[in-house]
Amino acid sequence: MKVDVLLGLQWGDEGKGKVVDVLTPRYDVIARFQGGPNAGHTLEFGGQKYVLRSIPSGIFQGDKLNVIGGGVVLDPALFKAEAEALEASGHPLKERLHISRKAHLILPTHRLLDAAGEAAKGKSKVGTTGKGIGPTYTDKISRNGLRVGDVEREDFDALYRQAKERHLAMLRGLMTAEDYTAALAKLEQTEPEWMAGVDYLRSFTLTDSEHEINKLLKAGKSVLCEGAQGTMLDVDYGSYPFVTSSNTICAGACTGLGVAPGRIGRVYGIIKAYCTRVGSGPFPTELMDETGDKLCSIGHEFGAVTGRRRRCGWIDLVALRYAIMLNGVTDLIMMKSDVLDTFETIKACVAYEIDGKVVEDFPYSIAGADGQTAPNVKPIYTELPGWQCPLSQMTSEDEFPEEFNNYLSFLEEELEVPIRIVSVGPDREQTIERYVEDGLTENV
Repeated sequence: MKVDVLLGLQWGDEGKGKVVDVLTPRYDVIARFQGGPNAGHTLEFGGQKYVLRSIPSGIFQGDKLNVIGGGVVLDPALFKAEAEALEASGHPLKERLHISRKAHLILPTHRLLDAAGEAAKGKSKVGTTGKGIGPTYTDKISRNGLRVGDVEREDFDALYRQAKERHLAMLRGLMTAEDYTAALAKLEQTEPEWMAGVDYLRSFTLTDSEHEINKLLKAGKSVLCEGAQGTMLDVDYGSYPFVTSSNTICAGACTGLGVAPGRIGRVYGIIKAYCTRVGSGPFPTELMDETGDKLCSIGHEFGAVTGRRRRCGWIDLVALRYAIMLNGVTDLIMMKSDVLDTFETIKACVAYEIDGKVVEDFPYSIAGADGQTAPNVKPIYTELPGWQCPLSQMTSEDEFPEEFNNYLSFLEEELEVPIRIVSVGPDREQTIERYVEDGLTENV
């Protein structure tokens, strides 16, 4: 058996949570392989809306095993709040969720370091969510981190105090005396909640997930790996330094779950019919006009975790071709198609013009001195007619208007990967599979 991987191909917020929920009935195991509570996966069904931060999106299917892998960073306090809210809504977790001992813990002081580090950057700030993700991965790479497995140790409290004192020494160097005093007061408030989260974490099945996943594969079980954020936020291959702190690409599934590259099967790449980005960083197709406002309004483009307004623009095929190459994408899944229902004309960026030259490969950097898109980088657009009818009421590909089919065909030709699934609304039922007649979606 091989593991299939599902990940975002843009700057995050592509709709991965809904797709995982839709595909879960076809798998035995859903495993999250990277990221932390900075990523919110939104799911809607049965008239209810759920936002998952750390828990895999397959948790709503009661007979499936969900695994939080070793590449994830976990905040015990936020995890406890998220899990208890799900259990209160009728979704028991403890018998269906396993947590890797190798996942790193986000400490309360990591949050303080995150805020202080961003403040110190001034106008050059990355625009983090403030959840302590970066400092936690920094500790991981510098071999100073605490892991989930450490909560089982008798000397955990001593390990925590040692890490806390090291962080406080760092904060003293970043803050004024007044700000440092305020940070200590905040820590005093949040620390008991975090410790309660640690106790709650101990009540779950803590596992060596790399062994568990590989044994499940050997036993013939099917596994879907769920990524967070998006390819263009990958720490190595994204729009650095305006990226997250982990590997969001397909290779991250290997390192985050402990599966060999030869174990990777299908790779499902999630895209929006347009493009969005949160926080700072270059965004060549961003629309700073009424059209961008319209996309934001119709698409309800506000962060599931932070509530921040997302920057909106047309689809960027230069970045998408790059993301498809990096991930070895075998199947595309397009979300939020219905958001474009009322547009008379739809644009797609097919290349960049950089210093007067046409560029089709994503460059080393497209950021200017201010961190936004460099002024010499200009998108080259192809225009297509809109369909101007509601897709959200459609239940079959046969109902698609000609203009929408033309848009799909154009994207498939440009990206050289089939679009297997189209989402026409937020509910899990508003999901339409294509190529069903030739059996190509049998394993999708």
